[in-house]
Parts: sequence; structure tokens; C-alpha cells
Amino acid sequence: MNKMKDTYILGIESSCDETSVSIVKNGNEEIATVVLSQMDTHASYGGVVPEIASRMHVENITIVIEECLKKANMKMEGIDAIAVTYGPGLIGCLLIGVGAATTLSYIYNKPLVPVHHIAGHIYANNLVSKMSFPLIALVVSGGHTDLIYMENDYLFKKIGGTLDDAVGECYDKVARVINVPYPGGPLVDKLSYEGEDTYTLPLPLDDNSYNFSFSGIKSAVINLVHNEEQRGNKIRKSDIACSFQNRVVEILTKKTMRALKEYNVKNLIIAGGVSANSGIRNRFTELCKENDINLTIPNIKYCTDNAAMIAAAGYFAYKKGIRAGYDLKATATTSLF
Repeated sequence: MNKMKDTYILGIESSCDETSVSIVKNGNEEIATVVLSQMDTHASYGGVVPEIASRMHVENITIVIEECLKKANMKMEGIDAIAVTYGPGLIGCLLIGVGAATTLSYIYNKPLVPVHHIAGHIYANNLVSKMSFPLIALVVSGGHTDLIYMENDYLFKKIGGTLDDAVGECYDKVARVINVPYPGGPLVDKLSYEGEDTYTLPLPLDDNSYNFSFSGIKSAVINLVHNEEQRGNKIRKSDIACSFQNRVVEILTKKTMRALKEYNVKNLIIAGGVSANSGIRNRFTELCKENDINLTIPNIKYCTDNAAMIAAAGYFAYKKGIRAGYDLKATATTSLF
């Protein structure tokens, strides 16, 4: 019996401040990945500056592509298709990745596969272990908080999402309010373990839907800090971080576990940059163990933006016959559904 030919996808990710290129075999085996982060550059500005980010992508994209091929000991001729993040993200940054991908596709006559950034985050889990269906995916990142039902590969059905701020965005805003430096989210997570749940904060959008809303708890933290300062009280940063993180984890777990039950699903994956949050990881691990749920969370290196997840998702899109022409457009806001 003939062994099926391996499929090598080269993925390109440039939606924010990471220039990344990766080669993944058969959608689950990372051959080589290069990630060039701009975090140190943007830290002095307290956040990502889009214009600087896109300029740095221009400077680095060719170097990163060459470095990845060298690391994999491969040539473009050995690549079966090129997958690229076309959106959502910072438009100037996305344009660089899409431009590089279409150029490679044209020069080497390789199929061009458009990948939605969130599909990439979901398929980061396939690099950990083969995704089992049906499943529920909780996507938590700087721009997204979504609950997604998947009956099979590359079939996405949104069952709930944030109505305003995404969870990662909320973490960063709370960090700013309590004077925690950029990148705020991971530092708030760390601080929460040094404090106690002593502040009264609301449980955000505690209803029967699968939607989320984090603007209320953000406002509550702003008001709390303001009132404490007005009274001349010392702001206990670690206690605010602990109280805030506990509410966020509680609402995320409450709605996700209810979705698993209602949809009669035994597989849960957590994806996106905020899936690196230890409070979220630990609580879901406990609950899934108690409820006999098969939980997959990406390794920390696959949680933040990287091209391995784009190449992994690109493999399944490629197998489904999803293709783009040389006129592929980068889109700042685009839905997966």
C-alpha cells in the first residue's frame, strides 16, 4: 500500500507586532518556525504603534522567510502551498504578510491559502494533539472572546462572543488603571497570585446567553481605583488583580462548561493569546477533570501570534480546496463565521 504523500505548508503571520514564518507538515508537525517579536520596541510606547509595526515587518519579512527555510533545510520547491493571515488585524501589518505570500505564490507557482487569524489560533491545538470532534472552542485574545462549536474540521459555528471589549483588551486596560507596565495582561495574571480577593467587583454579563461583556468590569475597576484614591486609600494592586481575575475566570468557565453540557460535547479547546493565562488554564484543567472533559490548551509558544498555527490551519483549508487569487486583500475586520 502506497504511503500518502506528506504535505508541507509554509505559513506567514504578520497581523500585529510579530513577524513569523513557519513550515508545518500534515497540519500537525512543526518543522521550523521563526518569530521576530517587536515587543521591546513597542514597550516604550505602552502599546503597539501600528505605523512602527508595519515598517518593522517590511524590514524583516524577507529575512524571516529565508531563516525559516534554512532552519527547515528546505527550498521553496518542496513547499506544497502558502498560507497567510489575511485578517483580522492591523491593516498595515497584514498587508506586508499578504504581499509576501502572494509574491511567493506567483514566483514559485504555489497555491495561496487565505487563513483567518482566529482559525489559526484554534488550529494551534492541532500541533499539541489531533483535534477530536465535535468540540467547543473558547477563543480568548486581545481582540476576541468567542465560543465556537465545531462538528468537524474547518466548520465553525459561533454560539457566543463578546458584545464589547475582548478579554485580553480588558486585562490591558485594567493593567493601565493600576499602573502595571506593558504588556499588562501577563503581569496582572502574575500579580493575582500575590493578592487576595478582597475587592467587590461584578460578575460580568452573568446571564443565560453564551455572550460576554467586559466593559462593565473594566469600568468597575476604574471607579474603584478612583474612589480609593479620592479617599486617600492605598491601592492594593495585587488584590485588585486577584479580584478582577477571579471574576473573569468564573464567567469564562461558567458559560463554557454550560455550553459543553448543552451541546453534549466532551472535547474542549482553549485558544488565543489569553489562553496563556495561568488562572484560566488552571481552573479549566480542574473543571474538565471533574466533568470528564478532554481539554487541550496550546503550549505557551503557540498561544501568542505565530505562523505555525497559520500553517496548521492552512493545511486543513488547503485540503478543503480553499484558495485565494493574487488579488487577495488584507482585511482589518473580518468574521470567521
